[in-house]
Amino acid sequence: MLFPTEFLVIGIILGFTAGISPGPLMAMTISETLQHGSRAGVKVAISPLLTDILIVSCILLFLLRFESHDLVIALISLSGAFYLMYLGASSLKTSYIDIDITKERENSFKRGILANFLSPHPYLFWITIGGPILFQALDVDIWSTVLFVAGFYSLLVGSKIMIAIVVGRSRSFLKSNHYLNTIRALGLIYLVFAFFFIKQGLELLGLQI
Repeated sequence: MLFPTEFLVIGIILGFTAGISPGPLMAMTISETLQHGSRAGVKVAISPLLTDILIVSCILLFLLRFESHDLVIALISLSGAFYLMYLGASSLKTSYIDIDITKERENSFKRGILANFLSPHPYLFWITIGGPILFQALDVDIWSTVLFVAGFYSLLVGSKIMIAIVVGRSRSFLKSNHYLNTIRALGLIYLVFAFFFIKQGLELLGLQI
């Protein structure tokens, strides 16, 4: 069984990995920064703090119906492993960051909320990865859950804010080897987590690896 501080570390790692990886919200954060400055990018970056309250609540209510069904949880864990492997492979193959810039009126926060609601990433993450981890944390104590969520969103939002500020000061950052190599390295972290999700899923099925 994991300790509360270990859930904090897991949240921090997953939050940072998700925060700097390419995706719809990251693309919009950078796009709004390039068009309207760092402040606009920050508005997009903080949008998950509002949208995910509804997304996570609905998903957890759905998952609670299957909490006692080992077969369902096992399939969810294995699905999470495949999703993590997909994210890991995508990160490892990243060679450049392509951002579509179209001049539009600044309305960054609303655009960020819409982008996050319509993106499949938060739904897939919380159904296949975040939800099962939250249930594990609840089996320990409420503080484990709080620490996981706090660590995840602090780094998910914080890393995007950091990128908005850095891009606002230096557009060449997106093409730098440091950023691209960091994304690729985090792809390996996704693959490590995928292994643990496979292990958990097989154990729930009565299999051992």
